[in-house]
Amino acid sequence: MTSFFQKVFARYPIKTRRGLELLPGFVSWTLILFPIWGSILMPYIVAYFILFFDVYWFFKSFSLAINAYAASKKIKNAEQTNWLAKLKKLSDYKRVRHVVIIPNYKENLNKLRQTVRSIASQTLPTKQIYVVLGMEEREEDGTRKAQAIIKEFKNTFGDVFATYHPDMAAEVKGKSSNESYASKKAYCKLIKTRIININFATVSSVDADSVFDKQYFSYLSYAFLTDNKRYNKFWQSANVNHNNFWTVPAPIRIIAFFGSLWRTALLVQKDRLISNSTYSLSFSLLKKIGFWDTDVIPEDYRVFFKAFYKLQGKVWIEPIFLKTSMDAPLSSNYLKSLKNKYQQERRWSWGTSDDHLYIKWWLTVPNVPFMRKTIMLYNVLLDHFLWPVNWFIITIAANIIPFTNPVFQRTTLGYSLPGLAGFILTSCLIALLAMVIIDFRNRPKNPSVSKFKEFLFPFQLILLPIVGFFLSTLPALISHTQLIRGKRLEYKVTEKI
Repeated sequence: MTSFFQKVFARYPIKTRRGLELLPGFVSWTLILFPIWGSILMPYIVAYFILFFDVYWFFKSFSLAINAYAASKKIKNAEQTNWLAKLKKLSDYKRVRHVVIIPNYKENLNKLRQTVRSIASQTLPTKQIYVVLGMEEREEDGTRKAQAIIKEFKNTFGDVFATYHPDMAAEVKGKSSNESYASKKAYCKLIKTRIININFATVSSVDADSVFDKQYFSYLSYAFLTDNKRYNKFWQSANVNHNNFWTVPAPIRIIAFFGSLWRTALLVQKDRLISNSTYSLSFSLLKKIGFWDTDVIPEDYRVFFKAFYKLQGKVWIEPIFLKTSMDAPLSSNYLKSLKNKYQQERRWSWGTSDDHLYIKWWLTVPNVPFMRKTIMLYNVLLDHFLWPVNWFIITIAANIIPFTNPVFQRTTLGYSLPGLAGFILTSCLIALLAMVIIDFRNRPKNPSVSKFKEFLFPFQLILLPIVGFFLSTLPALISHTQLIRGKRLEYKVTEKI
């Protein structure tokens, strides 16, 4: 069967790509508009669809709370473990090296310094860590910032140096192409010269606002050395937006709250866990798959699935049960901050532009375990396709039918639908309360934040229907629509001050 699809894709490369690129937008718009046209043509089916979707949302809410709690317990245990002491019991612990690539463009110098300082504060001897500042050649101030960091930390790490990624016509500007360039330079400088043994090396993709737990690289070293499949592994910590949680506007804080819980919960969900934002992998694996791709903006899902299919499904992601704290978008004023968050969501939701590739690989790459590749593809497509849909179905769909089909409203099901949907969704408040408690326990205590502000936060969640639409649903829907039109997304840096 794979040979058949290989021939189809080889014969019609452009048509098959465009056909698959239409899928996310087609599915999302069909489901969004279904309660309108469907309530006229097939009202009973629409009513049951809405109730089914609400039950699905109920399940998803409690699943998030339960998984976030389970992951949080594991994180607490990991934080209390002395990973360096465990590591030192292994014979090869001094041979492990970590290459840390920090791609950045127009990033605040203090933010870069904060990230590098968190790496310099590791319990692992920092001479085993090599920091690569992935600068963009086109940034006028890039050299000055890089030299400032290098001067401050030149005696701290095994090495710290900068690469300057030039603009290339065949590349897409963004994190992935920058990382690809920086990792190839690091390979030539550190591994080809045998400064580092690739068999004992990891490489980490690090956002410029990442603040690591002080035990991250000790934990990673231990996980790497004790894994007999380490050359086929990624490692992922819980990426949480705790750095500036209390200084961002309330709408952004709400999105950060759910995003942090979601990424924490993923740590205990096996094949639902995909590399995101800041992650690590075997340098041997990165070299084997030809480094990061240069024709894409969101690189994290792409690099994992590229490895997964290139090695015929023999690639896994292991959780690092520690928190890596990041910034939520923050600019010089309230409106600019909201705009920044909107642009960040646009960039994240643009990850759906790679769905055509994951489907193509699913159909054409032979000898990949069918169940595993299918479950992984299903989870990714479900998240991407429903991203712009969820808000419409759970917020307004049940109340549309009375306006579009008044006759159906006089039936038992039609009359009961808004009440039943409301009851199911109101029950989700129990899960929301659990999430608030879990988040409160997970967040580091900040003495400068007043008790009143902390008390007020749960009540700010009343804004969720408005915030969810403008800062999550709308940018995703525009990304899906833009993909239908065959337009590409221009990379825009998310400002974080």
